[in-house]
Amino acid sequence: MLQRLEQIAGAALILLALVDVFLTVLYARLGTAVLSTRLSRLEWRIFRNVAWRSGRQRGKVLSFCAPIILVSLVGVWAMLLAVGMALVIHPALGSAVQATAGATPRDFMTALFAGGSSLSFISVANLEPKTAPYKLLYLFSSLVGMSVLSLTITYLMQLYNGVRERNTFGLKLHLLSAETNDAVEIVAGMAARGRFDATYSAFAEIGAEAVKVKESHQFYPVLVFFRFRQPYYGWASAILQCLDCVTLIKSALDDEQFGWVKESAALTQIWRAAILSTKLLDEAERHHGEAKHGEEPDEETRERWRRRYHAAVRRLREAGVKTYADEAVGAEIYASLRAEWDHRLQVVAPAMGYTMKEIDPAGHDPETTDRLPAFEKRLTGVE
Repeated sequence: MLQRLEQIAGAALILLALVDVFLTVLYARLGTAVLSTRLSRLEWRIFRNVAWRSGRQRGKVLSFCAPIILVSLVGVWAMLLAVGMALVIHPALGSAVQATAGATPRDFMTALFAGGSSLSFISVANLEPKTAPYKLLYLFSSLVGMSVLSLTITYLMQLYNGVRERNTFGLKLHLLSAETNDAVEIVAGMAARGRFDATYSAFAEIGAEAVKVKESHQFYPVLVFFRFRQPYYGWASAILQCLDCVTLIKSALDDEQFGWVKESAALTQIWRAAILSTKLLDEAERHHGEAKHGEEPDEETRERWRRRYHAAVRRLREAGVKTYADEAVGAEIYASLRAEWDHRLQVVAPAMGYTMKEIDPAGHDPETTDRLPAFEKRLTGVE
C-alpha cells in the first residue's frame, strides 16, 4: 500500500509540473498558471522588500529579480519531474528496474538519479527497465523531458522578445519627450505650430504599439517583473506618458482646431490600452497599497494637477499650439480626466519598484516644465 501511495504521489507531481508548463507556456493567460504565478509574486515581493532597504542600489537589486524568477521556475519544473519519476521508480528498484551490472541499490537517491536520467533520451544511469510497463514509462519520461526542454527554450525566446519590444516602446516615448519623461513635450512636438496632421500617423503608431505591449504582458505575466534601472524602461512610466498625453490633448488643445484629434480612434486606442494595462499590472502583482482605486483625490492633489495643467499650457503656447480658450475650465477638465487614472498609477508604480517622482517628474513637480529649454531652440539645435 505504501509503495502504491508513493507512486501515486509521484504521478501527481509529474502531472502538476506538466499542467503548470501547459498553462504557463501553451495556454498563456494571466493568472491561469498553478505554480509559476505564485512563485513569481513571492520572489518579486522578497526582492522588492530587500530593494527598498537598499537605498541607491534599489534599481540594481530589482534588475536581477526577473532572471532569477525564470531560473527558479525552470528549476522547479525540472525538480518536480525528476522527483515525481523517482517516486514512481523507487518501489520498482531491484525488480522492474535493475542495474546493468552488480546488485541494484534500493535507496531513494538512486531512484532520483534514475528518474532524472530517464527524462533524457541519452540515459547516464546504469539502471534499465526490465518490464514492458516500465519501458513505456521510460519512453514517456524521455518524451516529456524533450518536450518540456523545447517548450522552455521557445518560452524564453518569446519572453525576451516581449522585453525588447516593451523597452523599445518605453525608449521611444522617452526620446519623443526629449528625454524629459514629460508628456507635454510629446504633444508639443507633434502639434508644433498647430500642425498635428503631419504627425498624426506617429501618434496612431503609439496606440498600436501600446496595444501590442499590453498583449505581451497578458500572454507572459512574468514580463511585469523585468525591472530596469532606467525608469523610462518601466511599463508604468510608458503607461503614464500615454495617459497624460491623452489627458493634455483632451483638456488643453483648442476644440475648433484639434477637435478631430480629440475625437479620433487613435486617441481612444491609446487611452483604453493604457487603462487596461494598469488593471493588468495591478492584477499581475495583486498589490493593494494605501491609495485605493476609485478614491477621490484631495484638494491639495487637485491643485497640483491644476498647476501641472497651467505649466503644460504655457509650454504648448510656446510651441505655437492653440490651446483651450478658457484655461480655468481646461484645468478642471484635466483634473477630472486625471482622476480616472492617477490613483491606478499610485498603486502600480510602487508595486513595480518605482516612485511617482521617477516616472512622473512633471506631475510630482509641475514647475519642472517651466524649466525646460526654450522651445524655439529646436529651430537650430537639439537640447
